Amino acid sequence: MFRTSLYTTTAFFCSMAFAQASTPEDILNNYADIARAGYEDSLALAQKLNTAVDALLAAPTDTSLAAAKAAWLAARVPYQQTEAFRFGNPSVDEWEGKVNAWPLDEGLIDYVSTDLGANDENPFSTANIIANPELTVAGASIDASEITPELLENLHEIEGIEANVATGYHAIEFLLWGQDLSGTDHGAGQRPVTDFDTENCTGGNCDRRAAYLKAATDLLVLDLRDAVANWSEGGQGRSDAIADANRGIVMAFTGLGSLSYGELAGERMKLGLLLNDPEEEQDCFSDNTHNSHYFDGLGIRNVYTGRYVRVNGSVIEGPSLYDLVKEKDETLANNLLGDMDRTMIALGDIRTVADAGTSYDQMLGAGHPGGALVQNAIDHLVAQTRNIERAVALVGADSVSIEGSESLDNPSAVFE
Repeated sequence: MFRTSLYTTTAFFCSMAFAQASTPEDILNNYADIARAGYEDSLALAQKLNTAVDALLAAPTDTSLAAAKAAWLAARVPYQQTEAFRFGNPSVDEWEGKVNAWPLDEGLIDYVSTDLGANDENPFSTANIIANPELTVAGASIDASEITPELLENLHEIEGIEANVATGYHAIEFLLWGQDLSGTDHGAGQRPVTDFDTENCTGGNCDRRAAYLKAATDLLVLDLRDAVANWSEGGQGRSDAIADANRGIVMAFTGLGSLSYGELAGERMKLGLLLNDPEEEQDCFSDNTHNSHYFDGLGIRNVYTGRYVRVNGSVIEGPSLYDLVKEKDETLANNLLGDMDRTMIALGDIRTVADAGTSYDQMLGAGHPGGALVQNAIDHLVAQTRNIERAVALVGADSVSIEGSESLDNPSAVFE
């Protein structure tokens, strides 16, 4: 299905080719418009998630829990496509950790399997905010009797420890699904709906668990409103992108290269494959990682082609980085587009197999044949990054710095 729609899109894009020359200013305005549209879609679906959470908490049933999970999964689709605007943009880099930080020490938030024990590197790995109305941080007592968005903001990444994720998509994911204890076998988290049912409570503290889930979804909506404002007229993200053409082009290519190589190919894919560790999959509680990887890849392609299909089916499109490269070297421009098409096919193959019943964490298992699919996608991401680097040199964006990853650049260090 995707292969047909992808090549239809590619043919349309290449045939358009924007007959009149595109200026860097035109390209960057379209870049910022796509960013704003992506965050607007993310906000709209986060609001739908919040409504589904309200319904779950008002009447905890298997049906209302399933609806909240479905809303979370839908909300990930536009958000993952916005990740191509990270890395080069300071305002996005500063903000992003509040909404998409991972992996997280689940015991900071709620009860966890007793056989996991505490994380020696993180004294808060079993703090269990939900069970404890008072917490001690750096020798000081924190009143957690009322779980609010403000409390969660204050507890997020306590003591500068990145694994102390108290907010964002993955905190909500953990609360909806619970821990995935399947290892590299098939199966997502299995939190019972009675964990939110104060009349038939399991897991203890059902009222506080409900309050945490509500506070986290409210906060996600607030944070995404900030993101929309950041890319609207006068917002810092938009201003940073369009104020100086050279800086904006560097910013855009930095986002593409760093997401493609160090982040997606490296930290999100190769590391888990090297370690055969399902804890390294991004959406580990819901087993949705195959979709998150796919839409990250699509976000890269969106930015390069200057085209984004919104949740409602409308299209934002205009002058693009593809046009900028094509004006100097049409062959390279098309080779890079072809690389991205092949990457999307490889990510689509993972998605197809996962949708058929073989979850991404199974593919990470030692000797599992699905590992070859993951490696194939990694190889294509690396290949497209090499042509991104060539494009960067061609257009003179010499200050682009593409994020690396030990799992790609020095794999032996991963095991040290």
